[in-house]
Amino acid sequence: MSVDAAALGLALAVPLAWLVDQKFGEPRNAFHPVAWFGTAMRPIGQWLRDRYALVAWPGGALAWLVAVAAVGAVAWWVQDALAVLPPWVAAPFLALLLKPSFAWRMLHEEVSAVENAFESGLDAARERLSRIVSRDVSGLDAGAIRETAIESLAENLNDSVVAPLFWYAVLGLPGAAIYRVANTLDAMWGYRGPWEWAGKWSARADDVLAWLPARLTAAMLMLAAGIGAWRRLRPQARLTPSPNGGWPMAAMALRLGVRLGKPGVYVLNDLARSPQAHDVAVALRLAAAVAWLAMLLASLSWIVRAGSA
Repeated sequence: MSVDAAALGLALAVPLAWLVDQKFGEPRNAFHPVAWFGTAMRPIGQWLRDRYALVAWPGGALAWLVAVAAVGAVAWWVQDALAVLPPWVAAPFLALLLKPSFAWRMLHEEVSAVENAFESGLDAARERLSRIVSRDVSGLDAGAIRETAIESLAENLNDSVVAPLFWYAVLGLPGAAIYRVANTLDAMWGYRGPWEWAGKWSARADDVLAWLPARLTAAMLMLAAGIGAWRRLRPQARLTPSPNGGWPMAAMALRLGVRLGKPGVYVLNDLARSPQAHDVAVALRLAAAVAWLAMLLASLSWIVRAGSA
């Protein structure tokens, strides 16, 4: 049986990219392709934000389409060029290009740092939490800080790990690159208020691309859960405004047996207790297991294709 060398290179790139992430984490912004992209798109977004809806909406859609097409085309060209090389030569290059699309080590470290900051008091924990969430954290008590940290862990487990690896498994390097572009533009532009029209397309496009990965993330978090928890997952996930974010957050709340919520917006697993320090540790272990599983499945998807050539 022949082996598809290009597919094998794509398979080997996943664990190599994972090792790079584990060893080095995120590069400084000066050397990070996602940061470069954000810098390039920032003035475009600011210009669109100040336009009327009739200009901002189609302008935001056009900017998104051009950015996605350009990055996707470059990624496709690079992947195609590397496909002619032996897998063990192509894989390291593919790994270095794949790595910026996901960020497991950084996510783990940032959430861990929130819990560690409690050693210096509530204010220190709030300050550390403010680095990973956009909501006002000034009035949060210890339980609410942990709720928010666990929510951020669950939601970003999908956005920063599972979804980019899912799209890599589907389309290779272009899939991961396109998802990262879409998610970055949503993070920059996908807000209500002044950004309502300029970011509407970006927000909806991100919802579409993250729809299936978010549910897969929830399913992986729920692998060892009982039937009762599985039955509650969908109703709980629908309590959040986001069509996707509620799924991993609800799964995490049900697996931990804790309450998670955003004051005045939603409460998940509302009859459960408030999370404690050990719940954050368990949440990190669950998230790590899902992250590793996503990595293995992404690699396996290309191994299967390589062997079926």
